[in-house]
Amino acid sequence: MLERVEDFNFNMDKVVEEFESLTKDAERVQKETLKKILEDNASAEYLQNLGLNGRTDPESFKACVPLVTHKDLEPYIYRIVDGDAASILTGKPITTISLSSGTTQGKPKYVPWNDELFETTMQIYQTSFAFRNREYPIKNGKALNFIYSSKQFKTKGGLLAGTATTNVFRNVSYKCGMKALQSQCCSPDEVIFGPDFYQSLYCHLLCGLIFRDEVQLVSSTFAHSIVHSFRTFEQVWEDLCTDIREGVLNSKVTVPSIRTAMSKILKPNPELANLVHKKCVKLSNNWYGLIQEIFPNAKYVYGIMTGSMEPYLKKLRHYAGELPLLTADYGSSEGWIGANVNPKVAPEMATYAVLPQIGYFEFIPLNEIELCIDSQPLGLTEVKVGEEYEIVITNPAGLYRYRLGDVVKVMGFHNSTPELKFIRRSSLLLTINIDKNTEKDLQLAVEAATRLLAEQKLEIVDFTSHVELSKEPGHYVIFFEMSGEGSEELLSECCNCLDKSFVDAGYVSSRKVKMIEALELRVVRSGTFQKILDHYLGLGAAVSQYKTPRCVGPTNTKVLQILSQNVVHNFLSTAFN
Repeated sequence: MLERVEDFNFNMDKVVEEFESLTKDAERVQKETLKKILEDNASAEYLQNLGLNGRTDPESFKACVPLVTHKDLEPYIYRIVDGDAASILTGKPITTISLSSGTTQGKPKYVPWNDELFETTMQIYQTSFAFRNREYPIKNGKALNFIYSSKQFKTKGGLLAGTATTNVFRNVSYKCGMKALQSQCCSPDEVIFGPDFYQSLYCHLLCGLIFRDEVQLVSSTFAHSIVHSFRTFEQVWEDLCTDIREGVLNSKVTVPSIRTAMSKILKPNPELANLVHKKCVKLSNNWYGLIQEIFPNAKYVYGIMTGSMEPYLKKLRHYAGELPLLTADYGSSEGWIGANVNPKVAPEMATYAVLPQIGYFEFIPLNEIELCIDSQPLGLTEVKVGEEYEIVITNPAGLYRYRLGDVVKVMGFHNSTPELKFIRRSSLLLTINIDKNTEKDLQLAVEAATRLLAEQKLEIVDFTSHVELSKEPGHYVIFFEMSGEGSEELLSECCNCLDKSFVDAGYVSSRKVKMIEALELRVVRSGTFQKILDHYLGLGAAVSQYKTPRCVGPTNTKVLQILSQNVVHNFLSTAFN
């Protein structure tokens, strides 16, 4: 195992060497990892009630411990949240709770968090950085990191709770570990931990400009956050130049701690202000290559760019110019899974090598789920190339045989550990009759419509969907926010294109016999998806963890209300008339 972060003298060659060693014997490492998890948590009420009786071998574990979802564990988790200090899910009491983003189910999930889970986070960071830095060396520079920490709060039982990213950023070992991994962040802590996202974002941009010659990488947790940051830059660059020229922070930034911290680095610099102003005037026609032009020594752009982040890649490439896009690692609020050890591969083709020492992993064959076949999941080294699986995770923080809800495809092996490509969430996204359309199917349909809009130089800023069942038969509703006004003829054509792009046999046949009515395209006014983001921020979400909900369910009434109140045009498909 890798040493604890605070004792780890980061050596990239050593990290790569250890990764290679561990992945050459992944089956043995998995057994040892499971044994350690079960030994550490043997006193946990949950495990004791299942009759493991101290056994730690995979066979006994699978025979005694059932596959579960978050809903199955909620009674135990809520006892912890409410202050029950007994060993419920883990041997040592849980002291921190993580909150999922809440955009998938409409509300955040409570997930147990502990120091051991933090250690797995740092192991992933170390591994991916070691491989990344071999290809794109970063030395003695700064990173423009668009990262944000939401507020932590106390649960009824007195436990600290916050988003998973917040729990990482606020961990006392995080800074020590990250200093060994990458360039120093441009922004002071007061900006990262500021209570107002918009003020923090403005200051992140300002810090980036102040240290523009030292910036060697631009990053955020998700691609969406990077795109959002530079869309904001388009609106505020003149204010930023004024601040730099005069050495005085914009009066819209009102948080005292942020103003004090920024006053230490913001000094009058007319020369820099004029340079940035000149470059922005030159770029302002379409902002292509903005990142590359403003930060001349940046080597790459980094963040999670797969799954629900893929729709933002086109805009991100536009801002990045010739700079490479490197996708970050694969994980969830419940735990990390794999590292990107092939950083030169385009994000769309990225795979993630599972780290066999950070958790115990099982894989349910997707075809068996779809056929409702009850069979035992496969072990990490038993999966087959080309097959799709749902991931089951056992982590050090009290999740045992937990169905993560992610579908992955095995693209190959790194030594004896599989390299996974994220495919989709396993839960169906759009379904009315016998149709089954996933987030990926929706994304492909939107991409087809995007190509039509591009002919009139229009972009889709963001999108989501909804299954409308208020009248029978139901129909799909797609919401678009666009960069400009499209003609009615073009938008009607887009609507038909969306309808025809869902090629699922159940959908096509249901449309033809009118068991599903015509797809509806609703165009919303500019800023609508910003209001949805604001809504989730108001619920305590962190921008670092935010993902636009791709399907808005009927119980997510507030988001549906925001969308409905901002519709400016709607169109019905005639594709199957």
